[in-house]
Amino acid sequence: MLKSARKQEKDDEGRMPLLDHLRELRNRLLKAVLAIVVVTIVAAFFQKDIYDFLLRPLLESVGCKDGVVVAVNGKPCALLKTNTLLAPFTNALKVALMSGVLLATPVWLYQLWAFVAPGLHQGEKRYAYAFAVVGAPLFLSGGYLAYAILPQTAEIMLGFSPENVQNQIELDSYLDLLVRMVIVFGIAFELPLLLIALNMTGVVSGKRMLGWWRGMIVGLTAFAAIATPGGEPVSMLLLAGPLAVLYFIAVGFSLLNDKRRNRNNPDAELSDDEASDLDLTPEPIGSVENVSGSRPALPGQASGEADGPGSHRLNGYDDVT
Repeated sequence: MLKSARKQEKDDEGRMPLLDHLRELRNRLLKAVLAIVVVTIVAAFFQKDIYDFLLRPLLESVGCKDGVVVAVNGKPCALLKTNTLLAPFTNALKVALMSGVLLATPVWLYQLWAFVAPGLHQGEKRYAYAFAVVGAPLFLSGGYLAYAILPQTAEIMLGFSPENVQNQIELDSYLDLLVRMVIVFGIAFELPLLLIALNMTGVVSGKRMLGWWRGMIVGLTAFAAIATPGGEPVSMLLLAGPLAVLYFIAVGFSLLNDKRRNRNNPDAELSDDEASDLDLTPEPIGSVENVSGSRPALPGQASGEADGPGSHRLNGYDDVT
């Protein structure tokens, strides 16, 4: 059932009918979902260890012990709680699913790139594996950055609590916040791969990307301010800084790729209304073919009766018209 449509329709340039494209998309999605489900089931057996990993930074930074309201360092602390009977079960499913999505990143990234790769030239299809190999660490790095700055964000948010007020954080809301931050940060770290893909497909040149740098810096800073819950400058810079570095890395790769492509195509830098140099060197002429000087007469001229015997004219004209 998961047999690739491209094995049925062999084309060197990856061309196929629309229905085969849809069938290929379905197969790629099924493979990606299957990988996530398998990893989710495995993660369910390690639920306690995953819980400890997710909750440790928050509990160590703002967790309350023995029911006190103020932590040892004098700052407000918080207790984690669940409100409903089904909350522990739904939270366990949420943790397992989040782990499945994160740990199966190499698989679903490869399936995504493998669906797009046939639109590239034959020599560029090998980058499908590189996309998954590089994209997975980038996504996981973004997710880990969100995990790392969450304790600092929690301290800042709880700092607004009045004195002698106990903060109680619902476990499901904390997990929702953590999942959103991990996904948003992970997708944000895929920005260089998106820019490189646009460059490799010829949509955007590296020179044009470099011209965007001012707007990109402002946009990345604004995105970091929105994505970090605390809104404080340290967390914002921790996200905007790596994104800016990744952007310039993508621009550098795109410039090198354009330079490599231009070496093979001398007319690549010309605009659409510019003409390339023409080779006006005359080519040698081959052997001359002898052509008979006599021309065939029209029916009215062949008899020679129009303007007298032996004449090929008719009423003063060379043909019957």
